[in-house]
Amino acid sequence: MKFCWCTVWVKDMEASLRFYQEVVGLPLSRRFASGQGMEICFLGAGETQVELICGPTHKVPADAEGISLGFKVKSLDETLRFVKEKGVAVASGPFQPNPHIKFFYVKDPDGVSVQFVENM
Repeated sequence: MKFCWCTVWVKDMEASLRFYQEVVGLPLSRRFASGQGMEICFLGAGETQVELICGPTHKVPADAEGISLGFKVKSLDETLRFVKEKGVAVASGPFQPNPHIKFFYVKDPDGVSVQFVENM
């Protein structure tokens, strides 16, 4: 069994696409309409992708606490500078719970936690 994708319901597809493409760095792999004003986008180039769904019949959860998407980066310090330059606020961190890992969190446009992590 392989993990295929993680689905995130979004309020504004364009704002979410900008975030996941420009801040996280995920390429858009597919974008299509799916009936009754609904649109679906898949982002990422690896085995696991992020699926964004936007439409009038899908409600975005009011509280995304307890859910996070993690992305491995080469340099946490460079990523921290980059997200700040993009105007994205750091939600928490950076943390270094042990000598082997450090990370911080930001929020996507719908409040989902996005973790950037450097394995050292």
